Amino acid sequence: MKHNKFSDIGQFRNVVRDIKYAAQFVGMDNGEAVMNRDAEMPTVSFHGTVKLHGSNAGIAMDKDDNIWYQGRKQIITIEKDNAGCAFFMESKKDILKEMLLDIKSKNNFKNETIIIFGEWCGGNIQKGVAINGLDKMFMIFAVKVITDDEDQSNYYLERDKWSHCKSPENRIYNINDYESFDIDINFENPAEIQNKLIEITEQVERECPVGKAFGVSGIGEGVVYIGYYKNTRHVFKVKGDKHSSSKVKKLAKVDTEKLNSIKEFVDYAVTENRLNQAIEQVFTSNSIEPTRNGTGDFLRWVVNDITKEEIDTMTDNNLEPKDVNSHLSKKSRKWFFAKLDAEVGLK
Repeated sequence: MKHNKFSDIGQFRNVVRDIKYAAQFVGMDNGEAVMNRDAEMPTVSFHGTVKLHGSNAGIAMDKDDNIWYQGRKQIITIEKDNAGCAFFMESKKDILKEMLLDIKSKNNFKNETIIIFGEWCGGNIQKGVAINGLDKMFMIFAVKVITDDEDQSNYYLERDKWSHCKSPENRIYNINDYESFDIDINFENPAEIQNKLIEITEQVERECPVGKAFGVSGIGEGVVYIGYYKNTRHVFKVKGDKHSSSKVKKLAKVDTEKLNSIKEFVDYAVTENRLNQAIEQVFTSNSIEPTRNGTGDFLRWVVNDITKEEIDTMTDNNLEPKDVNSHLSKKSRKWFFAKLDAEVGLK
């Protein structure tokens, strides 16, 4: 028996960082990552399920079909229990074992350890949420596969391979049976989705969908989102500020009007004529061959020229250099690299 913890769930900004890195990563060269900073960012579909406020729990089965129970940080037993979780699982052992064997059989697992993770919740396990006071229950939300193959990392099964695992008559439920939230996130402009994420979170916070399904009304904790990009699972959570025990920083609302103004200004200001003028001023007039090594000088000229020439337009739209400079640089860099790739003599 070995304790295998459930992976920590990060915040939206962590997923933005990770997917940006994955999109830009080209490979390794002498131990250093080679990055394409001009890579197109993807749009990724995420599936969100209600995050319940309870205690993380799991039931594990190794390759020899031995079973044990887990809390978040340690193996639990009837003698050393966590809010009655091990006692409950032992009383439902045959049912849970059947679920684990079914997962092993359908996925042809031979040497893997399988862990069904869920939230041990209800009763008096946590306070201040809709499910508090309901009969204690085990709400399945993930299945982890622990491999003994050095060439393969541990991973989580996609939900369609375990969403059938449940036994409501034994107070074993599946989070996929309750209201969920599907969103597409464009990682070229991830800030665009933040207000939608907040809207969904506030909806769950006002009325927990899981609690409502059990006939009780009250606060929900938040939502966990899972998406896949380049065969990698990306997960983040969004919690509301009404949930008193939450330590996760609240996602900030985005000024959509300002975001649209920035887009419109960049499209207006970063023109073909201005970019060609930058080539002339930075390189041609100085008898310098344009190369990627000169990208910094090229971008500085463009940004400075726009700031100088368009200060009145920026002021009218309540925009400051800190609002637009990175966007101006991004569009200009993309154009510059495309030009270097396309034109003979430009490298």
